[in-house]
Amino acid sequence: MRKSLICFLSVFFVLYYLPVNAQVIFPDINVQHYTFALRLNDQNDTIQGKAAVTIKFLNDVVKFPLNLVKKNSDGTGMLVSAISENGKNLRFEQDDDVINIYTEAKNNSVHTFTINYSGVPADGLIISTSKFGHRTFFGDNWPNRAHNWLPCADYPSDKATVDFFVTAPDHYQVVANGLKIEETELPDHQKLTHYREKVPIPTKVMVIGVADFAIQQSGTVYGIPVYSYVFPENKEAGFKSYSYAPEILKYYIDKFGPYAYEKLANVQSKTIYGGMENAGAIFYTQDSIGVKWDEELLAHEIAHQWFGDAITEKSWKNLWLSEGFATYITNCYLEHKYGPDTLKKRMVAERKLVLNLERHRFTPVVDSAVTNNFKQLLNHNSYEKGAWALHMLRRKLGDSVFWRGIRAYYAKYEDKNDNTADFEHVMEKTSGQDLSQFFKQWLYTAGNPHLSIVWKYDADKKSVDINITQKQNTLFVFPLQYAVDGKLYSVDIKDRETNVSIPATAKPATVKIDPDVNLLAGFDVKEE
Repeated sequence: MRKSLICFLSVFFVLYYLPVNAQVIFPDINVQHYTFALRLNDQNDTIQGKAAVTIKFLNDVVKFPLNLVKKNSDGTGMLVSAISENGKNLRFEQDDDVINIYTEAKNNSVHTFTINYSGVPADGLIISTSKFGHRTFFGDNWPNRAHNWLPCADYPSDKATVDFFVTAPDHYQVVANGLKIEETELPDHQKLTHYREKVPIPTKVMVIGVADFAIQQSGTVYGIPVYSYVFPENKEAGFKSYSYAPEILKYYIDKFGPYAYEKLANVQSKTIYGGMENAGAIFYTQDSIGVKWDEELLAHEIAHQWFGDAITEKSWKNLWLSEGFATYITNCYLEHKYGPDTLKKRMVAERKLVLNLERHRFTPVVDSAVTNNFKQLLNHNSYEKGAWALHMLRRKLGDSVFWRGIRAYYAKYEDKNDNTADFEHVMEKTSGQDLSQFFKQWLYTAGNPHLSIVWKYDADKKSVDINITQKQNTLFVFPLQYAVDGKLYSVDIKDRETNVSIPATAKPATVKIDPDVNLLAGFDVKEE
């Protein structure tokens, strides 16, 4: 099951991701709120859009940009017809993926701009058919694909509240971020659906889903309704696959703190990923129904509601704060439900993935070299090595301090953005320890420890002698546990070579290195 999920995630998170452009941040603006009114139809893939974007200006400006992909030679992209403020039309220019809007605004002033546009989305809003042949519309924005269909500041450090007004043929059901405020039948078999998200979220998780759905409320957790949206043909199996959600949600609330959103919907969709953690409306691949890893897939995506959505990385190089957290928290949920051996087995499997990645991608977890094509960051460093860093930090601090630190971290940065240094600071404050070396070697340094371990029994001295050599170029500092005939020992490793000697009246039957699976390292163990 672990291998199946890992392969599943590897395929959907790495192989099928589309190229994206470099992250560009607009330093003069901070979007406060979006209102998107969208009209969809069954005759063609053209969408009609009207966006009201409320912006707080951080400097005096005479013009400012928003992201939106321009209509191109293949006929896809968005054409802006008008931009106005308070009924006054403004001058604007559309570049390839930016609108430059000309207006004077003062520092700290707040303005709302109305943008009328239309076109066929090149990406971001996937207009397609389900595997059952029915037409569907699904937002699929990660990492910066939202501006293929929404005018926005399309990077993770700008979070805003959002309203979606979706007008579509009345045979569809609509799901989006937030709570459903309105559903009104219109003439000509049309329907207007309004969702409002009152919590600020980044554009990467700002979506709508429009399809023929079977819908079930699978539970209520601390007053939060939990829904399953599946294609009608998958109704029975789909409701079963998504039925783990209330149990997972309760565990996370008890463990980390309040859930940030007013509902949780788990949605069968046409996302190109195995799962996409859209805030309060998680989208899963349409093939996620009935798979044997459905519980851990839900656990991963629901974990993102805390780490990735409520707390959002400031920049893509800090992606491990989203993916590493979700990976490890999934492991902890399964440890809680199925026991500590489940955690050990998962950490062993994930360690292999990290060490294999190192052979062809020698980069740190916090990878500042990636400035475009962010699919490169969807790798085992961001996921499994990030998880391993948390696992080793948990072992270093102990469960009580570690989980207290995680709760403090969530409480401080909920609905905000952070980076790795912010997380480190919280954990140092909680533990009273200097963690700079730990974070430097596990998150900012490329590579991992690779240990050559040779042991022998000396009958004359009646001792087990163990030689431990770090083979990699950069030395790491860490405790290494080992067991001699089941008795556990620990030695602090910091030098190229370390020798230990254990009294023993007879040659041991077993010498095991890292028996409790607490160290990310490669081990070459031999008896001399």
